[in-house]
Amino acid sequence: MTAPIMQVCAAELSLGGHKILDRIDLQLFPGEVVVLVGPNGAGKSTLLSAMSGDEGLDAGDILLAGKPLADWDVKQLSRVRAVQTQESRVSFAFTGEDVVRMGRAPWAGTAEEELDEMVVANALRSTESGSLAPRTVQTLSGGEKARVAFARVLAQETRIIMLDEPTAPMDIRYQEQLMTTVHHRTREGATAIVVLHDLSLAAAYADRIVLLQAGRIKAVGTPSEVLTAQNLQDVYRYPVSVVQHPESGGVIITPLRPHLQPSKIREEELI
Repeated sequence: MTAPIMQVCAAELSLGGHKILDRIDLQLFPGEVVVLVGPNGAGKSTLLSAMSGDEGLDAGDILLAGKPLADWDVKQLSRVRAVQTQESRVSFAFTGEDVVRMGRAPWAGTAEEELDEMVVANALRSTESGSLAPRTVQTLSGGEKARVAFARVLAQETRIIMLDEPTAPMDIRYQEQLMTTVHHRTREGATAIVVLHDLSLAAAYADRIVLLQAGRIKAVGTPSEVLTAQNLQDVYRYPVSVVQHPESGGVIITPLRPHLQPSKIREEELI
């Protein structure tokens, strides 16, 4: 069996006196897409931040390639993992291309630097961001900024891709494009861990789903194993329907909306 590229061992973290992560154990393997899902405040972004090295733990450990994350220096780490946060704030008048080129910074002074032009061009092309390259970031919409931020992650060319709600500001075309690109990268040997709120999108692209609840892992496994109606109703405290898509066979999750239910069902709920 392939050795894990990253291991989270009994991770605990509290912020402001509130426990955010509570004894989290998780392994990431090369060639897979792992998606973190769960309600607001479940600990998804905090867990991703800890795994990226941006947030320290109170207890437990995180190993990257068998080495404690705390022992990696910043430059080494930036050559192994790339991170896209929820908000990609740029204070100066950088262009879209400038932002994508920032992804090449870890490779400055190495043989990889010779590939900068080609890698940046490919990243802009694969995210359809060529038209955004000459524009200053402040003129871009939320979805356009997210595309440029993802292009930067691609340009960094790391073994691990970490994305925190990357599709949230995007329309359906670019959501699918981003997740398809992530899927392709993992099939070439990379590892991806992604925070998503869209459960159907998560089900379509994840090899494994990690369902978080109040800082703990409620369930982990394949989409069909984790995204059951019972699990989701327990965690999200809202009734859902989980069905298979008639053509793809993929898992589709939709909320049960009372105003769209047959009148007989609505009447029974009122009794």
